[in-house]
Amino acid sequence: MGKKTVLIKVAFLPLVSHLIALATAADDQASLEEIITSQSRHEKPLSDLSGNITAVSASELDLVKPTHFNELAVRLSGVNLSRNSGQEYLAAIRSPIFTGSGACGAFLMAQDNIPLRAAGFCNANELFEGFTEQAERVEVVKGPGSALYGSNALHGMINIITAKADTDEGKASVETGADDFIRLNFSKGFSGEKQGLRLSASLTHDGGFRDQSGYDQQKINLRHRYQGDAWEIESSLYLTNLDQETAGYITGRDAYQDAAKIRTNPNPEAFRKARSLRYWTQFSTALTENAQWRITPYMRLLEMEFLMHFLPGQPLEENSQASFGLQNGFYLYPGHDIELVTGFDLEYTRGALKQTQAAPTTGSAFLQATVPAGKQYDYDVDSFMAAAFLQGDMALGEKLSLLAGARLEYIRYDYRNNMLSGRTRDDGTACGFGGCRYSRPEDRRDDFTVFSPKVGLLYKYHQNHHLYLNLSHGFRAPQATELYRLQREQQVADLDKVSLKNAEIGLRGEGTRWRYDIAFYVMDKTNYIFRDSSYFNVNNGESDHIGADLTLGFDVTQQVSLSGNVSFARHRYNFDYVSNGINLKGREIDTAPNEFGSLQVIWRPAKNITMEMEWVHMGRYFLDPENLYQYGGHDYFNMRGFVDISDHIRFSFRLMNLTNRKYAERADYTVFSGPRYFPARPRSLYLGVSATF
Repeated sequence: MGKKTVLIKVAFLPLVSHLIALATAADDQASLEEIITSQSRHEKPLSDLSGNITAVSASELDLVKPTHFNELAVRLSGVNLSRNSGQEYLAAIRSPIFTGSGACGAFLMAQDNIPLRAAGFCNANELFEGFTEQAERVEVVKGPGSALYGSNALHGMINIITAKADTDEGKASVETGADDFIRLNFSKGFSGEKQGLRLSASLTHDGGFRDQSGYDQQKINLRHRYQGDAWEIESSLYLTNLDQETAGYITGRDAYQDAAKIRTNPNPEAFRKARSLRYWTQFSTALTENAQWRITPYMRLLEMEFLMHFLPGQPLEENSQASFGLQNGFYLYPGHDIELVTGFDLEYTRGALKQTQAAPTTGSAFLQATVPAGKQYDYDVDSFMAAAFLQGDMALGEKLSLLAGARLEYIRYDYRNNMLSGRTRDDGTACGFGGCRYSRPEDRRDDFTVFSPKVGLLYKYHQNHHLYLNLSHGFRAPQATELYRLQREQQVADLDKVSLKNAEIGLRGEGTRWRYDIAFYVMDKTNYIFRDSSYFNVNNGESDHIGADLTLGFDVTQQVSLSGNVSFARHRYNFDYVSNGINLKGREIDTAPNEFGSLQVIWRPAKNITMEMEWVHMGRYFLDPENLYQYGGHDYFNMRGFVDISDHIRFSFRLMNLTNRKYAERADYTVFSGPRYFPARPRSLYLGVSATF
């Protein structure tokens, strides 16, 4: 880490110690009653959980009113979502930003504890299918997920929790702002003695601040509840649609500082269209006084097409998946101080992918010869996943608890190639320069089995103040596109599951005016895939990760409160690989800042007025694996607030990028384009009004 990072840490740690001492000494009438479902698939207080888990509440969601998930991510330590174009992003949770092969599947994105996509069929932008706009809360697990979640919960998990159908409350809002932005939200519940229904919808149009970069998005959720004498049944149906014009990178050294260039779009032809239908029903019943059974069948129907404007020839990808799954769990309470969760998960998925290039490739003779027009891939994959899990929570004493679990998971892929196999054009003719870029393997079957344990200790060393220790193992099965969308001379993708070993120690607690959550972690990852600056996919990568996440809050007065987070980390290659004449071992992973964080100052000058000033900081990071180029980081400010005109009417505003700072949402480097950037949106004002009824 650089000298600046070390100085920040040295200055910050004594402050942390002082805050903990103040909080512990404070009046401990406060309690950690925040409810979390992500670790156990049922509601538990945060104070009973071992691990670094945080949540964004409904009130905070209503204040932030995010137009993109990264506006929430900046408020969470250890979480860095790089905003690309429209609703696109690249994610990091205690990790670098991942790109190319291996970019998705490192994080489990879920809604109501059910993954948004099937294991093996992730998409790097899949959060746009989550219904964040009408969420009750958003939970984030940092580090490998619990035994109840398998492949893809490698570096962490984001779980969007839907509002239940248990009240008659209704709410409607309209927001408008820069670049023809308009969003309509509506939610209404209908509750009876034994049944409840809630309909929620969100309609968004954004004209985009760059040329031809707008999007339209619609989301609908229908939630139902039935409470019988023996069974409780909850169901949820989601429909989403995204129609987006996509803007590509701008290139050239510090291009993001050019006020005219940031509004241009080098790829006006690019687009993304995505539709999804997801449904689940959970059946719950008490088997005995000390046992409960929950079984949740679910289904997904997803389809997407997008222009791969970042590849030579700009092929069109069309993909789809149909999934049917089952989560089955038994919740056992054999003693007052023991809780066990055991069960199994099943999932079947039929996935399909086509990649077709409409026009001949332009550029060098090599590209024209090796990237022919026509169909490049056309395959189907049937996937089957089966897993068994056991997780327990047992008191070892008045203050000490043991939380342990394990998961055994099996994933099988049955791949069928619907074209000629090999490294040829779609008509079977050979390409020049040794063969075509795209290679299609013969029909095949691949399977992966993994055992994933986790153990944690939770010590309540003082009322409302807890110390926890976690040792865990996460894994990620190779995704279908990594196994079957091969390139160059590859005939078989010799890939193993990605493995991550994690150790962390943390403290969290609160007094009447203080809140803190501090964690230190060390991770070691093997067998991962990454893409170097020459666009070559590298297998069997190894890396090590060390860092600290800190979240603090303080109520200065009844009118003024502070909250903030900061993350320190070092992410480093830990294997021998020579890229452009440089051995990467020991070098920092690109797009992995050593520090980032934010600070929010909330002022309530009157009972009906809330104002917030937010400072967001991003540290410097390298743009390339060789560590030859770097982005210097940035700072910017946001202001937001609301005024309650009555008990039912609220006016709100958001002034984003208050000082009109020119910075890059994302920066990287390739040998073909040099430095390239997704520029940040200039200063933008949004106004809204909402009504409850």
